[in-house]
Amino acid sequence: MGDGDKKLVCDQAFRDKFINDSLHFSASNFEKLLQLSCDAAAAHTCSPTLPVVLLTDAFEVLPLGKCEEIFYMVELKVAIWKQDLFFNQCKNSLLRLCNDLLRRLSRSQNTVFCGRILLFLAKFFPFSERSGLNVVSEFNLDNLTAFGVKDDTNAGQLDVSNISDNKDREEMEVDDKNSLQADYNLYKKFWALQDFFRNPNQCYTKVPWATFCSHTKDVLSAFSTIKLDERRNRSKWEEGDMDVAEADRGTVSDDGAHGPSVQQYFAKYLTSPNLLELQLGDSNFRRYILLQFLITFQYLDSPVKFKQLSRVP
Repeated sequence: MGDGDKKLVCDQAFRDKFINDSLHFSASNFEKLLQLSCDAAAAHTCSPTLPVVLLTDAFEVLPLGKCEEIFYMVELKVAIWKQDLFFNQCKNSLLRLCNDLLRRLSRSQNTVFCGRILLFLAKFFPFSERSGLNVVSEFNLDNLTAFGVKDDTNAGQLDVSNISDNKDREEMEVDDKNSLQADYNLYKKFWALQDFFRNPNQCYTKVPWATFCSHTKDVLSAFSTIKLDERRNRSKWEEGDMDVAEADRGTVSDDGAHGPSVQQYFAKYLTSPNLLELQLGDSNFRRYILLQFLITFQYLDSPVKFKQLSRVP
């Protein structure tokens, strides 16, 4: 019997062992079996693809709760998967395994598990890996950002039915009304830019390009005039970090027992008009928006083969 045949027999023995154990699945036993398969592959006793084959078998037959429970084994062994012995022969199988898991998961209900899978792929594949690159510069046109738009004729209007005839008070209300109108105009322009970030190709037509330039100028001008409130924001972020840490650890009762951890879902953006002032004073939020500007500007400045130069404004 040749070495290749011996490896095939060894591979099948490992898979049979997993199938027998899967009837009464134990995460600790499976972890030992997976580690043994890695050692056997390193000793050239079995195929280098065997560990990933075992993982694929496990994720195919186990419910999602168990899959999430044992996915840490994939994460912990990322350094092993990146070794020359495993990487070239296992990278496609690992990518397929992760994509199959993502298709089974709900992006809104299993956000943490989806994030873990994507982070693993980011750690596993190099930046030059084509499967992780947007080579043809495609955009996620379904990535819409909803925000409240009022009737412009009523935007910023105040209820002045009960205002007295006092001249000073009338002037104060007029100033407040103008300020509110200006704030709402900035709000509309600020969030309207998300549609250009979603689809920068709009900038290659005349009217949207003029709108983008106007909105960008006003928003960047607001950034330069509105001061950052670092101290207040830092305390809020620290409180938020503490809340997340408590959620990760679980609630601790008086007797020291740990309760179930809280699952949290974070929306992409909070677009309430009442939050805009706080958001503009937040350095982290500003950094996110400026990064979007940077990505858009770099795209518009880069030659892309499907761009028509005649359409560049």
